[in-house]
Amino acid sequence: MRLAEGIIIDLEKTFGVLKFSGQRRERFVQDEDGNRTDDVKERTYDLKSMKQGMMIQVSIPAEAGVKDFKYNQIVTLVDPEINALANAEFNRVETSWFMKAKDLVIATAPVKPQEKLNNNDKK
Repeated sequence: MRLAEGIIIDLEKTFGVLKFSGQRRERFVQDEDGNRTDDVKERTYDLKSMKQGMMIQVSIPAEAGVKDFKYNQIVTLVDPEINALANAEFNRVETSWFMKAKDLVIATAPVKPQEKLNNNDKK
């Protein structure tokens, strides 16, 4: 079973400040025979989540490039998505949760949305 659209998350409410820890692993493309090639498919990074109080892992497509940020650099995820993969065998089900994003970038200062004028605030 897979969730078709994944679970879309609110980064600030779910993870709070994210700090870069390092690259965990690379996942490689397989050829038609199932053999590993030298082409990287995605890279997985460890991030410290201040809200969760623990390390989280996120996978980024290889097209986003290698992320070699400073340790504890504050970062943010571009279009993060959490998904699950469940495997049922006889009377037992195992579920694996994983997170992916389109990119991992250095966080910029938060920008306050422009305040909307109330229709009653006419001058």
